[in-house]
Amino acid sequence: MGEKKHGNQGAGGGLKAGTVALIGRPNAGKSTLMNRWLREKVSIVSDKPQTTRNRMVGILSDEQRGQIVFHDTPGVHKPLHRLNRQMLRQALDALNEADVVCVLVDASQRFGGGDAHLLGLVEKTSRPRLLLLNKIDRVSKSRLLPEIERYAASRGADGKPTFEEIVPISALTGDGADLVLDMVWQRLPEGAPLHDPELLTTHPERFLVAERIREKVLEQTRDELPYTTAVVLEKWVEDPDTQRLRLYATILVDKPGQKGIVIGRGGSRIKEIGTAARLDLMEFLDRPLHLELNVRHEPGWRENRRVLGELDREVDYNLGEVD
Repeated sequence: MGEKKHGNQGAGGGLKAGTVALIGRPNAGKSTLMNRWLREKVSIVSDKPQTTRNRMVGILSDEQRGQIVFHDTPGVHKPLHRLNRQMLRQALDALNEADVVCVLVDASQRFGGGDAHLLGLVEKTSRPRLLLLNKIDRVSKSRLLPEIERYAASRGADGKPTFEEIVPISALTGDGADLVLDMVWQRLPEGAPLHDPELLTTHPERFLVAERIREKVLEQTRDELPYTTAVVLEKWVEDPDTQRLRLYATILVDKPGQKGIVIGRGGSRIKEIGTAARLDLMEFLDRPLHLELNVRHEPGWRENRRVLGELDREVDYNLGEVD
């Protein structure tokens, strides 16, 4: 089921409800910002581009204001594989369907062709658009001002400014995050909650568990294993007597040599990944568990319809919608 949130938020008349798309290039800080707003980790985070592969749904319910359904999207990039094309499609779908669009730009990086492409996509939508110049904790004001002027000069298809607001923020430190959240609330339509206010996300636990294991793989392999790994949760076995959970997961790699990278000398790295993942999952699921990891060489899995279909089935975007 979708993950329950802490507290008891209700809903009443006159409240607002809508969807907010977080759009940007890879590693722009979208997941970090959504997690900050939710005060929980729904999207995994790493310093590697293309960490987010699915449209991650996070639900913020406030009994005084209403409900925001965030869609944290994969980074907009040139798709080279079937997996990447699916990722881009999810980002564009969120862009076109959202009530409000928040475009995140890494202000510490110079404007380039990828930013121009992103801007061109955003200019085509008529949704309210906010530009968030992220990572200002890494940038001097003298470098930031020309970027603000550049984006302020942008115009949409209707000739009006592309962005209603341009806000420098730091998703990492929280600087400017509350200001942006207020701007989002102001632009949402009135309406009933789109999901059960008790839910934090629509994604099932199985998917979130696999994502957290993948996060540990990314952390432990550093730059040795860029984007060519995935995690499939094979078994979820509960012991009714001890309440202990036994999880069996497979880490997929694209090339034969990558299997050795994940396993490590004498199994040292896979052990480190397993230990880090088990500790994280015990806290996340609030129960004791045993985690067994296997590594499988799956050539070309990013183009394999069967594998991608298996991964997609776990995502389950629609669970928890209010009838």
